[in-house]
Amino acid sequence: MKGKKIEIIPLATRKIKKRHIKKNLVVETLHEPDQIVPGYGDCKVAPKIYRIKKKEYLLRVVYEEQEDLLLVITAYLTSKVSGYWKGSK
Repeated sequence: MKGKKIEIIPLATRKIKKRHIKKNLVVETLHEPDQIVPGYGDCKVAPKIYRIKKKEYLLRVVYEEQEDLLLVITAYLTSKVSGYWKGSK
């Protein structure tokens, strides 16, 4: 998905900041997701596994893909990697 502009809606910006997620991780996840899964409606989810303080977390970035834009709706970290992972790692 490299080459497309990334825009984060204001609500997502506030939630990302409140959840202490670094913006560069959101961008990295969109550019190099571990997989892409369908979300609700027209949304897609780009998950990527990160090790933070010796623990495995899954960053899930929910976005809408437009012609030349990836519009971030929200992003969150979860430690329940296996609960969200599709297929085998």
